[in-house]
Amino acid sequence: MAEDAPSILILAAGASSRMRGADKLLEPVEGVPLLRLLALRALATGARVLVALPPDRPSRAAALEGLAVERITVAEAAEGMAAALRAGAAAVRGPLMVLLGDLPEITTEDLQAMLAAGRETPETILRATSAEGQPGHPILFPPALLPELMRLTGDTGARALFAGRPLRLIALPGRHATTDLDTPEDWAAWRAARDT
Repeated sequence: MAEDAPSILILAAGASSRMRGADKLLEPVEGVPLLRLLALRALATGARVLVALPPDRPSRAAALEGLAVERITVAEAAEGMAAALRAGAAAVRGPLMVLLGDLPEITTEDLQAMLAAGRETPETILRATSAEGQPGHPILFPPALLPELMRLTGDTGARALFAGRPLRLIALPGRHATTDLDTPEDWAAWRAARDT
């Protein structure tokens, strides 16, 4: 794979603190842990896939066993999202798609649509939205922004990079880009809706 080909970074270094002891990234979806499912969907695009992991969650690494993903241990995971973004940006040279690890509805086709849009407008930040236009994830950053991603701090993600830059919104089906499940109640409601 060319060094400047797009990479997908799955952010899986968070604390899952609102799950009251459970780990949202290990919740079963379609019979496998969510983190493994997202990694499989990302790998199916043919892109390089990196997974940012905390140093203290071996069960997340175990969920990726046997998959051709590159694991990045984020020593400063407690700092927040910026630490994982810095680590991911430092490991790539081409476009970087940032995918949250708790988006169970994101499909391989969604990721492929983002990558295709990135080839059309390679210098523009792309942000996925719901079908109704609500901003969500993933976000595709052009290579020119990697140095700035490597300078981020704190837990606000990369929002600061959007200011004054061209941003293209890519509508994905339904709420694929915005369904992130942070609490046991979120998971119960989502599963109940899928069963009806």
